[in-house]
Amino acid sequence: MAAAVLLAGGLTSWSLTGTASAAGSSAESVGVRDDFNKDGYADLVIAAPNATVSGKAKAGYVAVVYGSKSGLSPSTASKRKLLSRSTSQVPGSATANQRFGSSFTKGDLDRDGYGDLVIAGGPAGSVIVWGSASGLTGGTSVAGYGASPQAGDFDGDGKTDLALFSAQSVGGDDPEGAPAALWKGPISRTGEPTAVLDLLDKSLWWGYGEDGASCATDGGCEDGPSSITGPVVSGQVGDVNGDGRDDIVQWHYTGDGTWGNRLLLGGASGFTRGAVNGWDVSRDPAGTGIGDIDGDGYDDVVVGADADSDKVRVTYGSPTGLADTQSFDQSLPGFPGAQEDGDLVGSSVSVADVTGDGYADLALGIAYEDVAGIVDAGSVVLVPGSAAGVTGAGTKVFHQDTAGVPGVAEKDDKFGATTALLDLNGNGHRDLVAGAPAENSENGAVWVLPGTASGPAVTSALAFGPKDVAGPYTDAWFGAALR
Repeated sequence: MAAAVLLAGGLTSWSLTGTASAAGSSAESVGVRDDFNKDGYADLVIAAPNATVSGKAKAGYVAVVYGSKSGLSPSTASKRKLLSRSTSQVPGSATANQRFGSSFTKGDLDRDGYGDLVIAGGPAGSVIVWGSASGLTGGTSVAGYGASPQAGDFDGDGKTDLALFSAQSVGGDDPEGAPAALWKGPISRTGEPTAVLDLLDKSLWWGYGEDGASCATDGGCEDGPSSITGPVVSGQVGDVNGDGRDDIVQWHYTGDGTWGNRLLLGGASGFTRGAVNGWDVSRDPAGTGIGDIDGDGYDDVVVGADADSDKVRVTYGSPTGLADTQSFDQSLPGFPGAQEDGDLVGSSVSVADVTGDGYADLALGIAYEDVAGIVDAGSVVLVPGSAAGVTGAGTKVFHQDTAGVPGVAEKDDKFGATTALLDLNGNGHRDLVAGAPAENSENGAVWVLPGTASGPAVTSALAFGPKDVAGPYTDAWFGAALR
């Protein structure tokens, strides 16, 4: 099953533990997109999509916890913000089963120097919440596009664009094309983009089908320039061919009970199809991440294990796009633990440079890992990047029975079902954030392990749940998505 979507609950009961590490000045590891109040510290966004809001079951909300020199202080009211359809200035109203905030993206859409947050809201559309000196404020409706928005500079003009996709039900043998659009930045606070483009470049959209093969010019592709086939559940942004334009890797439903990846290459007039090597269609979604693991200037794509393949796959970027693929599991030399069927190494994936050595590291959740005989307790590993790519050397593993990590490993906690890498204290090293939506009878919880030059540290590790941010907590799945 999909670790970040279909979860069973643990039974731990605890609250806020520890304090985040003190740190020095802000560094390049904090980008504008991650900093909503422009204070030099990354801010953490946490989904609680199954929470009951205004009496509506599974209406959902997101919690934003602002970074600071001392890290996160989720129990301090001025250091957090809850956003839902019942929040003042956020368009719409809480609706049962909407699962507001199941996915979201960050970026400075209006070029004011503050990061903005785009929250997916299902069939009702998405919402843009704008950054400011006081943090996120206001809300602008993006009607009709409520699934997995992605922000990036897709046309290479130095301005943040917004790729929009519409919500669809997952099911059926042949998913139909759904409306999609590319909003060219900058975007005004009234929700007016500089231009609205077809998602796919009209002149080139015949280039590739779902499997990377050529489409016939009589309409062999199932989607046109203003639509795209298959519900999208997640996406990651990076530049795999080094052309200065961001690209998107999407995990989407391919029909007949299967899932797969597709690559959309950024361009001046919209996206074009890119071939993806070594990414087999799966029965369930898998974790996906993107970053420059080998430091060659081209972003690489990481796809986690799934129900059909218990291996992580790294496909390296190149001037011609994605090229060579490497596969590995827990039998990789230097990788702690033993490989077992069903562990799902990379059930969540985040890719960024933690140590500051110029190579992106891999945070891989292993949601179904057994810990000391405790079934599906879950763990997270940090695998260092290097000039040789992934070697396994220096890999570190963390779980709730690791000394210094708050909490206790329990059956079905699935610690590491979600992950993020963010420099929350501005010390130049990204912190490891791990989520366990199944923790505490599916109320959910999040952990922060401070980043250092040698990787995540358990000293001053932090853990908190929905009660600590004063949010609805019963069956909330707090931590179901992190960014």
